[in-house]
Amino acid sequence: MKIRATVGSVALASTLVLGVLATPSGAATVEVAAAPTIPVSAVQEHLNQFQRIATANGGNRAHGRPGFKASVDYVKGKLDAAGYQTKVLEFTNWGTKGYNLIADWPGGDENNVLMAGGHLDSVGAGPGINDNGSGSAGLLEVALTVSKQQLKPKQHLRFGWWGAEELGLVGSTNYVNTLPAAEKSKIKGYVNFDMTGSPNPAYFVYSSSGQPAGSEKLQAALEGYFKSINVPTETTNVGGRSDHAAFARAGIPTGGTFSGAEVRKTAAQAQKWGGQAGVAFDKCYHQSCDTTSNINAQSLERHTNAIAHTIWTVSGTTRTVPVGAVG
Repeated sequence: MKIRATVGSVALASTLVLGVLATPSGAATVEVAAAPTIPVSAVQEHLNQFQRIATANGGNRAHGRPGFKASVDYVKGKLDAAGYQTKVLEFTNWGTKGYNLIADWPGGDENNVLMAGGHLDSVGAGPGINDNGSGSAGLLEVALTVSKQQLKPKQHLRFGWWGAEELGLVGSTNYVNTLPAAEKSKIKGYVNFDMTGSPNPAYFVYSSSGQPAGSEKLQAALEGYFKSINVPTETTNVGGRSDHAAFARAGIPTGGTFSGAEVRKTAAQAQKWGGQAGVAFDKCYHQSCDTTSNINAQSLERHTNAIAHTIWTVSGTTRTVPVGAVG
């Protein structure tokens, strides 16, 4: 994550209205299929691999360094084996080649795309395991779970892992700006996950205030998950801090979650979420100590499952059950 965010109002949000849909003649009911629980151990294994990659490549996974390309290759290999249609898009920043990895899950309405993403690069100073190995690993495991479940959503699902975020949101901006207008108009929502395992964690949800119309639906879905597990949230006005920004500028609804960076946790937040007041959410932010030891597993698990919940609910995944079986 790039710069400091402004935290907004507390939101113990109302749950997105989902559930049983009426059908004629009472023949059957249709309900939104619940997302499976994503095991945090699987997400941690991806983080362990990102750490191994950084250790073998000068201690980082930064743009233009071999550790970043190795990270792209690792994620792509997992997605290819799971049946995704992947492509690596090249761009250039200050004379150095960069990469975005895009993965499409076959099926769904290709004129109605729900996209989820996060940046895969680290800063040069360290391996970037929380920033943003955490969001990248969570997205990867959610995408692999889509494949395991052979999910058939109404919307077409697309995932993105961005390059050169730490140099100014370069990869995601390049992706959005080079999409033809017709393709851009097909993306009906983008959810961003940048830092989800902070060691002194927060549960921030991107505010839809001032964002493109439709962003409120994404905010409600994300807040709805945290409410379902009795975790209070706060909204944050992320602005141009992360990769959602280019999508918002293009008029695409955006949302996301965030576990906090260099800002210090207040006493009220510590009372609400636990952890240490007066200490940064991530005291290793953009430093060499952002390793696998810099991850709060409970935060990683909760934020990752918020990703899954949002994709399963917003994308229109349903199942049909007999009348009388719901209740």
